[in-house]
Amino acid sequence: MQMAHLLSPVLCFLAFVLFLLIVVAPIAGAGLVQDNAFLVSLHALKFGDDEFGSSSSSTAPQRPRTQNGSTILQLRHYSTLSKHKKHPNLLKLDEARATSIQAQIKNYNKFQEKKEFLSEAAQLPLSSGVKLQTLNYVTTIIIGSTNTTVILDTGSDLTWVQCTPCTACYTQQDPLFNPSSSPTYLSVPCNSTTCTTSLQAATGISGSCSQDRNSCFYALGYGDGSYTRGILAQETITLGDVQIPNFIFGCGRSNRGLFGGTSGLMGLGRTQLSLVSQTTDQFGGIFSYCLPTKLYNSSGSLVFGNDTSAFKNVTPISYTRMIVDPTLAPFYFLNLTGASVGGVPINASGFTNGKILIDSGTVITRLPPSIYKSLKAEFVAQFSAYPSVAGFSILDTCFNLSGYDEVRVPTLKLEFEGDVAVSVDVSGILYFVKKDGSQVCLALASLSYEDQVGIIGNYQQKNQRVIYDTAGSRLGFAKEPCSYS
Repeated sequence: MQMAHLLSPVLCFLAFVLFLLIVVAPIAGAGLVQDNAFLVSLHALKFGDDEFGSSSSSTAPQRPRTQNGSTILQLRHYSTLSKHKKHPNLLKLDEARATSIQAQIKNYNKFQEKKEFLSEAAQLPLSSGVKLQTLNYVTTIIIGSTNTTVILDTGSDLTWVQCTPCTACYTQQDPLFNPSSSPTYLSVPCNSTTCTTSLQAATGISGSCSQDRNSCFYALGYGDGSYTRGILAQETITLGDVQIPNFIFGCGRSNRGLFGGTSGLMGLGRTQLSLVSQTTDQFGGIFSYCLPTKLYNSSGSLVFGNDTSAFKNVTPISYTRMIVDPTLAPFYFLNLTGASVGGVPINASGFTNGKILIDSGTVITRLPPSIYKSLKAEFVAQFSAYPSVAGFSILDTCFNLSGYDEVRVPTLKLEFEGDVAVSVDVSGILYFVKKDGSQVCLALASLSYEDQVGIIGNYQQKNQRVIYDTAGSRLGFAKEPCSYS
């Protein structure tokens, strides 16, 4: 009897330790937080392989599923499709996108004129992918009756896929969409307001007419020289189990760019032609995503609608106000009010005008020079135990971590209007340039000028549930270990 009394506390303690290992450890991600720093193994930081999946195998997308009235789609990383994985090219293309966004913000109308003529919540599986050969995310939807893998992009409005007949198409994983085989496909007339006003708002260029005036031609260029050209059309699309009839999209006949084996792009911006706006009746203008890391070929989810039962967040959802700028309709702006590194607040003049946009298509977060300089200095001071090395591409703060089994990575928090503090996942703080750890960089970059608008990239959004409530003009954050299961 006495022995049983002695064993009872021991068994309770062992059960508690087991709980920590099974439940708490996965939530903590790659490392435990101690004194405002992640204590993390170098192996875990490398995600088992490099950022571009050189040793991971490509897996087929999982089928959507229904859960409590929601349809769940898988979100995967682009690297499961792309063979283009060289760091310099990826970061250069990411810089091209960021530069293009700054040009639009500086003078939106002038930029557009200079472009070349080129009900229930539905939750989609999201996987990591690389738009324009960067670290972006892809999901699979159905257009007509064709499965199409598309890149998620909150900075674009027009959804488009490659179509037959195709005069110039890049190689993609799925079959090309064939309009002639679909009874629900229709061309948008060139004299319609969709071809003129709506397309102008979405792409900056109104449509042009075919010779018989029955079709509307569109052209859309991106910052890195990639483009899509084709016919504006309408078709039934399927998001999980939810069908959307008469959906307006681009049927691309001439497309160029490093879209990495995908069929095209899903436009999640704010204008009339975006998928968000076209599905307002079904989903109320609300969508969210959870972007997975590359760790163990993980995947996340894309949710359309306001059914939070599909979320797996481990912290409450905190909402901050969206700043609406009618002249820059495609973009989602927030007010960045502060930041901290390892619990130390960052003092910088850039927070007085903290307008910043959040973008799923940009990889690396860009900050105004005053904020970046102060944040970088504090990070370097707290990371001084590790030798510094030369910068790489747009990343100027790098270290040699080879030979270390464990490293202490300072925590990073971004603060937004409404006392909303977002803790960046440890996987979004450091960027592995070299697999052996001999060149690992702070995964942030500085803007060129103080008056430019900051960008929150997808690298810093990993393992977060990010909720876009366009009807309520607010954006929510919650910590979530992203998975599709």
